[in-house]
Amino acid sequence: MKILLVEDEPRLVASLRDGLRTVGIEMDHARTGREGLALALAGSHDVMVLDIGLPDQEGFTVLRRLRAAGSDLPVIILTARTSAEDTVRGLERGADDYMPKPFSFDELVARIRLRARRDSPAPDPTVRVGRCALDPVARRLTCDDEEVPLSPRELQLAHLLMTNAGEVVTRARALEEVWGSAARDNVLDVYIRYLRTHLGADAIETVRGVGYRFHG
Repeated sequence: MKILLVEDEPRLVASLRDGLRTVGIEMDHARTGREGLALALAGSHDVMVLDIGLPDQEGFTVLRRLRAAGSDLPVIILTARTSAEDTVRGLERGADDYMPKPFSFDELVARIRLRARRDSPAPDPTVRVGRCALDPVARRLTCDDEEVPLSPRELQLAHLLMTNAGEVVTRARALEEVWGSAARDNVLDVYIRYLRTHLGADAIETVRGVGYRFHG
C-alpha cells in the first residue's frame, strides 16, 4: 500500500514516514497543494492524507480540484482546524474522512487501511486457462467465448482442475474435494469423460496411476 501525504510540517512528515514504514505502508510526500494535486492525479496511490493549512493554497482547494478532475482517490483530511464548519466543508467537497490534530498514529493507520480496502475493486474470481474461462461466482464456463453447459459437479471438478492447470491433480484429491470421502472411485472417470465431451479430448490429460492435468 502507498499513501500520499500532503503536509508542510517537516517533523510530522518525518515521524509519519518512519511510523508508516514499520507497518508496511509506503509514503510519498508533497509540501504544497500544487505538488500534491499533481501527484494525486498521477494515480499511483491508495489514499491521500491531506492537510488543510498548506503554504500555497488551502487543502479544501486541492480537494475540490481533485474531485473536479474526476479522481475518486480516498482522502483523509488531517488538520488542526476542528470546527464543525470546517469538518462539514471538507466532507461536502469530497473528503472521505476527517481527523483532528493531535491524532493517534494507530487510529490514522486503521483509517488508512479502511479507506484503501473500501476503494479497492473486488478481485476477479474468474479462472482463465488457454481458451477457457470459469467464473465460480456466476457458475459459468466459457471456451472460445461460447458458454459450456455443465452440471454443478462438473463445474466443481473443472474449477479444481483449472485452478491447478499444468499440475497433476491426484485422483484422491479430486474425489475428496468434489465428492467427499464416501465417493466411489469410478465416479471420477465418469465425470472426466463428461468434461472431455464438452471441452475436447485434449483438454484434460490422464497421468496414469496418479491423476489428471488440465491444459484447456
